[in-house]
Amino acid sequence: MNIRAQVSMVFHLDKCIGCHTCSVSCKNIWTDRKGSEYMWWNNVETKPGTGYPTLWEDQGKYKGGWEKKNDKLLLKLQGKVGTFTNIFFNPYLPTVDDYYEPWTYKYEDLFNSPESDDQPTARPVSMITGKPVDIEAGPNWDDDLGGSPIYAENDPNLESLNPEERRLLFEFERMVFFYIPRICNHCLNPGCIAACPAGAIYKRGEDGIILVNQDKCRGWRVCISGCPYKKVYYNWATGKSEKCILCYPRQETGQAPACFHSCVGRIRYLGVLLYDADRIENTAKVSDRNIVESHRDMIVDPFDRGVIASAQKNGIHPQIIESARKSPIYRFVKEWKIALPLHPEFRTIPMLFYIPPLLPVMASKEGPVLSLASDFFSTLESARVPLRLMAKLFTGGNEDIIKTVYKKLMAVRVYKRGKNVSDIADKVVKQMIDESGMTVEEAEAIFRITSLPTFEDRFVIPSFMREMAIESTENTQVHKTEAGFGLRKKPERGL
Repeated sequence: MNIRAQVSMVFHLDKCIGCHTCSVSCKNIWTDRKGSEYMWWNNVETKPGTGYPTLWEDQGKYKGGWEKKNDKLLLKLQGKVGTFTNIFFNPYLPTVDDYYEPWTYKYEDLFNSPESDDQPTARPVSMITGKPVDIEAGPNWDDDLGGSPIYAENDPNLESLNPEERRLLFEFERMVFFYIPRICNHCLNPGCIAACPAGAIYKRGEDGIILVNQDKCRGWRVCISGCPYKKVYYNWATGKSEKCILCYPRQETGQAPACFHSCVGRIRYLGVLLYDADRIENTAKVSDRNIVESHRDMIVDPFDRGVIASAQKNGIHPQIIESARKSPIYRFVKEWKIALPLHPEFRTIPMLFYIPPLLPVMASKEGPVLSLASDFFSTLESARVPLRLMAKLFTGGNEDIIKTVYKKLMAVRVYKRGKNVSDIADKVVKQMIDESGMTVEEAEAIFRITSLPTFEDRFVIPSFMREMAIESTENTQVHKTEAGFGLRKKPERGL
């Protein structure tokens, strides 16, 4: 075993209201500089939808992430030779049109225009060129347009649906959408690190946060293509790449990241996971159907004595291990198994997990108004959001896993309804609890941490102990494998 610590996250999508407060707080702190106007390290997307940048999930277009060829794990983008061949022209790089051209308005025209019969206006101008522009896109251009033919129907995830499922999904009376907030996943097998020809991107040994060394970055932008989630951005003013830093300066002082702290819906959880780094390559090589389970198996029990011994041997402080024991992420991902990674088939092993949204209860249309569904707690059989769509997003296409998660979420909802309202028979509640594979105690615990958590319940932020982390880093070296980068212990001097 080669135990490492990783700061990890869970987003509860049932609680996200799409207010974008998280995006604005991040923008105000980190990306309000020249050259970063279009950067949204945190953005909230409407699903079904094309996302930001447009169609980022279409790896036929962008070639991000990894693929397995002849039992080898290779970047989908290109090999070493292709890196230098395409270093001055990358055909798979998103353009400004895939994001949007940032703009402002010539407000001075409102005051300085000469006297005229016409009302002066503030024309939009590009923040890049300074020339007038026609506004055609923005960071949340498809916000709330879940049923639109332009955005929702072009969602790459809908390719798995048959024509009838697509038709039913987009009927007006059955229209539905949900929100997905996205930040950097701080992956265990990051494509951005492996793609960077300058070696400017690195993963911190003490917490797993991925950062870009601004001194080493040469602006080749291959990292942008290598990241399948398109969470690395190019600063056109500095000529350097930038990305989400998970607010590590805040975490080092015991504060939650800005987007986490400001979240209105309280959908976000943060904690430490311990994982076996020796399993990274094998996990990334398994089939799409089995990759979620393999991902879970990498995460180890922080109470296990062998795990603790290996962690301490690698320089992980006992306080970090104690934080891992209290981590809400461990319970969501490993114990309860209700949090899932976004597009695990990209094989970067992301460490941001999502609890998928429950099926909406606004279902039927009676006359001119919408009404509640006849089955208030909708069943999987009457699902209006096809499970195949949710499986495409969160389980690499494995519908069995998404069904298991939904059974648990529904069982918790029915359990609390029966307990508080008493309109559901005890035997029905017991049957659903049993079928979901949970206990009543687990159902109560899931309800408590998702509905009534305190700040301390949601954010278990360890002391990173920078002085000890530096000592640990001095005794380790970055070891490159076919599957990316991992940390390995340096041999003792003289061996």
